[in-house]
Amino acid sequence: MPAWVEPHWPAPTRVRALSTLRQGAGVSLPPFDRFNLGARCGDDPAAVAANRRELQRLAALPNPPLWLRQVHGAGVAYADALDAEAEPEADAAVTARPGRVLAVLTADCLPLLFCADDGSAVGVAHAGWRGLAGGVIEAAVRAFDAPPSRLLAWLGPAAGPERYEVGEEVRAAFLAQSEEAAGGFRPNRGGHWLCDLYALARQRLTALGVNRVFGGERCSIGEPEQFFSHRRDGRSGRMASLVWIEPA
Repeated sequence: MPAWVEPHWPAPTRVRALSTLRQGAGVSLPPFDRFNLGARCGDDPAAVAANRRELQRLAALPNPPLWLRQVHGAGVAYADALDAEAEPEADAAVTARPGRVLAVLTADCLPLLFCADDGSAVGVAHAGWRGLAGGVIEAAVRAFDAPPSRLLAWLGPAAGPERYEVGEEVRAAFLAQSEEAAGGFRPNRGGHWLCDLYALARQRLTALGVNRVFGGERCSIGEPEQFFSHRRDGRSGRMASLVWIEPA
């Protein structure tokens, strides 16, 4: 069984990217079985550390990832200005340095990977509904020196539109910003809506001028053999989505 999926996007060959699965590697015990990479979800810290070492070995990462302290906000870490041991509070990161590995952790929230079409820079973002409404995508795109038209984006595994139910307050938060966001919601039971994180992300990327957007086909809730899901399981591990520029 593979330990990750790789984006199907026309990134330059020097750009590498992957999004881990819950199985295929790792030593974590249930309910974090097996390849949990999140250090703040209740798993044994020794198991998480072992899983992170295994990720680096299996994926031949040039360096350990820059792990973020994610807070469902819109902060961006500029990785080139951080030392190797940093763990900044942020929900997005960018780098132009070859060998600097960026990562976000998710278990229903939407991971986004970015790269400039010439391979000169890469970025990541963690977008739950709060971060998405709060502008994390906009902040990540603005952090690039390249114009939005030169960026590629990949939408990794997240809660899918057939299973991700939210309340009226979530829909209202998006509609207060754009009437177009109504297309990201379908009525479900009374006062609740099915939310399409992928559609909402694409709307925002398009509005910014990022027109080459890929991915967005998987559902972390509906594929329990493949993905962790906080919404489905309550206590669960975390997948990691990573991107980096291969050193020359």
